[in-house]
Amino acid sequence: MSEPTTRILQAQPMMSMLQDDLARDYFVVPFTATDSAADLAERGRGVAIAVTTGEAGLGAEQLRALPDLRAIVNFGAGYDSSDIATARRQGVVVSNTPDVLTDCVADLAVGLVIDTLRRVSLADRFLRAGHWANGPFPLAARVTGKRIGIVGLGRIGLAIAHRLRGFDVAISYHNRRPKNDVAYDYLASVEELAAWCDVLIVTAPGGPDSRGLISADVLRALGPAGYLVNIARGSVVDEPALVQALMDGTIAGAGLDVFADEPNVPEALTGLDNVVLTPHIGSGTVESRRAMADLVLANIQRFRQTGALVTPVPEQPA
Repeated sequence: MSEPTTRILQAQPMMSMLQDDLARDYFVVPFTATDSAADLAERGRGVAIAVTTGEAGLGAEQLRALPDLRAIVNFGAGYDSSDIATARRQGVVVSNTPDVLTDCVADLAVGLVIDTLRRVSLADRFLRAGHWANGPFPLAARVTGKRIGIVGLGRIGLAIAHRLRGFDVAISYHNRRPKNDVAYDYLASVEELAAWCDVLIVTAPGGPDSRGLISADVLRALGPAGYLVNIARGSVVDEPALVQALMDGTIAGAGLDVFADEPNVPEALTGLDNVVLTPHIGSGTVESRRAMADLVLANIQRFRQTGALVTPVPEQPA
């Protein structure tokens, strides 16, 4: 068997199932966020395709050091870690892996809603610590019948709404613009949506346009009986404001799968009983990750054959 000749830049580290596939079919040139532009320019000379993740990405300086780059293939739905504006100015196309992770992320979002309101994780800790012998566990909040607000009614937002309808909830949403093909009510601002709902679920894409979208004002509008669930990007939420809101009772609780500076989580959050924390596991199933890896490989193959991508990212998120 001949050695692979097509060279591909690959962010390190990456899941073994994809890393092994890439190493089998291509000559992999690794890079990290700490590589200097000069080093990257030397190793990336003539390389047209880079494979990266939602956490790694390619910044503006790195992109300028790679004039031969023509495609960024993301392993994940998020692509805000790369400077998309600079990429497009340089004629670099970008893909991600939508749809294949939608179900698993939506499943986790619903799980966080249930866990946060019913306090399942806290009840587990209560029992394991032997506190049940001293009295019953405190009452929690029910999920059925709640008003659910969804920030970002894209693929994942719609999948979450579909699942939650079985709980007889009312659903409203906020997007950049209303959707004409859904029956849910559109509210013109995130703050208005927060004031209306009992549970605010964040599925909006990351990036500079959505940074801090869930602000202190939004949390105040959500109120002391309201809950926040974020399975989108940590950057979408003003994290210091959220910590303060959870500590002082501005909101009732939160379920968080994403954080502003992963894998670093504010120590104040880990000490709170009114928050459920998971380590960015939305797409963390064997089925989703295999499908994501296959879609990365399909994007690379399609680009090599035609110069196009199977799943190019939209010009502007919904």
